Amino acid sequence: MAMLLQARRILTQTLPRCNSNSSQAFVKLLGSASRGLHGNVPRSKLFDPNATSGNVITCNAAVVRGPKQPFLMETIRVDPPKKMEVRIKILYTSICHTDLSAWKGENEAQRAYPRILGHEAVGLVESVGEGVTDLKAGDHVIPIFNGECGHCPYCTNKTTNLCQTYRVNPFKSVMENDGKCRFSTMNGEPIFHFLNTSTFTEYSVLDSACAVKIDPNAYLKKMSLLSCGVSTGVGAGWNAANVQAGSSVAIFGLGALGLAASEGARARGASEIIGVDINPEKLNKGKEMGMTHFVNPKDSSKPVHQRIREMTSGGVDYSIECAGNVEVLREAFLSTHDGWGKTVVFARLRSNRQALEGKWH
Repeated sequence: MAMLLQARRILTQTLPRCNSNSSQAFVKLLGSASRGLHGNVPRSKLFDPNATSGNVITCNAAVVRGPKQPFLMETIRVDPPKKMEVRIKILYTSICHTDLSAWKGENEAQRAYPRILGHEAVGLVESVGEGVTDLKAGDHVIPIFNGECGHCPYCTNKTTNLCQTYRVNPFKSVMENDGKCRFSTMNGEPIFHFLNTSTFTEYSVLDSACAVKIDPNAYLKKMSLLSCGVSTGVGAGWNAANVQAGSSVAIFGLGALGLAASEGARARGASEIIGVDINPEKLNKGKEMGMTHFVNPKDSSKPVHQRIREMTSGGVDYSIECAGNVEVLREAFLSTHDGWGKTVVFARLRSNRQALEGKWH
């Protein structure tokens, strides 16, 4: 929560106004595996680009070798970046529910092992491959799984955030350049990539289109959430819903994503933001992120959408579903006003790169 509030402070300085047990077990498992990835080492001593550039780097990584298998701290080899790729030193990484789903192997078609998971992080560029001109060694960057080349028909179209080449692809487990892995065990066994990022490692290789340069003065420990949770949530209100000033918004699910969505709605000038969650502790957290009202489905036998319609004289202008649950989605849809209400389902910010580079420094 402290990390999210720090992100909010950064956002509010620049943006104009207009419960799962398995998840906890997963966090505990990964936390025990990833101890020692890096300590509080001065940035100047993290690596020497002159010594590592162009060479294979040996480092530690949390590797998973099968569905629900323990993360193993392994010594791995990380190849130098090839054309239009960058190699980064991961400083901090956080955990998203998508990592949990991949660890559990919920979709058999997406399974690829051994694999390095993780997609929310912040780090420093260690070296760049041929053709990379917008990044250099020492730059502070955030990896993004929905990359942008910036010039394909998709990237130049304002109605989509899917790049023709570097879009998010949960089935992809190798690099775009040559269809091979940049990770391997000490015995030469390939280790697969995850969501264009793979951040549960000391070093990772990304397509340059999947790395965003950020303000070097930003507090790095707090920045990893901008890789996914904050940009997704804020963008759900800012871009996907396009919340208008003075409007009403209902947000279903007040995890990191939902709280960020509340902040996005607040930044757009919403006058009424209703948070919905079964956890009463989210009341105070939600208020810190702009929420004006709170509804706990457990407090009444009356359906949530009926309660919201009564509170808003017919329904909200926008509802944002952040729980990934079909029944919750139904309530979110029914909570909107007849005729003009709009529902956004777990929507992602249209342009991570433009938002991070242009507005969120």
